[in-house]
Amino acid sequence: MSGLARITFDPQVMGGKPCIRGLRVTVGTIVGLVAAGHSTEDILRAYPYLEAEDVREALSNAAWRVEEAEVPLDRP
Repeated sequence: MSGLARITFDPQVMGGKPCIRGLRVTVGTIVGLVAAGHSTEDILRAYPYLEAEDVREALSNAAWRVEEAEVPLDRP
């Protein structure tokens, strides 16, 4: 997905899961915190090296992934 410069993928960081700016904070962690009712301000207090745009991009990435469709290949 283009336009999400803050989301990185590196097999050496968190097993290649999508992370925020190469840090050891996964998109899943951020989405889970939001789903649990934590505000962006709460998350930034817990992770002071993150920025509000990091949280927004994590949510955008997760939304895009949910809408992504896998199309099975027909095999003879």
